[in-house]
Amino acid sequence: MKKVITYGTFDLFHIGHVRLLKRLKSYGDYLVVAISTDEFNKLKGKESFCSFEERREIVEACKYVDEVIPEYNWEQKELDIKKYNIDILGMGNDWEGKFDSLKNICEVIYLDRTENISTTKIKKELSVITPDKVKELEISVNNIFDIIKSISKVNN
Repeated sequence: MKKVITYGTFDLFHIGHVRLLKRLKSYGDYLVVAISTDEFNKLKGKESFCSFEERREIVEACKYVDEVIPEYNWEQKELDIKKYNIDILGMGNDWEGKFDSLKNICEVIYLDRTENISTTKIKKELSVITPDKVKELEISVNNIFDIIKSISKVNN
């Protein structure tokens, strides 16, 4: 049985994650996904919208994933590869070259990311929705309703 492993935060799970996991699964028979814990993300200077447990539950629900494990630190990759008898470490190409040192214990591949989608992009787009923007939108919608009401009264 050929085993593949990947690592990531998998926050705000999106189509890019699904496509990555699907492609990774196509390289083997068994896919292990290591998800960064909340504590490890803090060490990396990252903050997740979803907790580790929520992210774990979401990734476990993906049909391409056979097993989910926690990622506690950078150093555990080599230990995981040996512990789980991994044949292939697969990562997004944003990590290109970063894990080449592991090529002596398994094959290392870097896959293209899905264009125009990332958790960072989603967070950035959501960050522009401020309470003031919501209030402006509410006023605009109310104005549109008032116009529609006045037009419908004129036509009746």
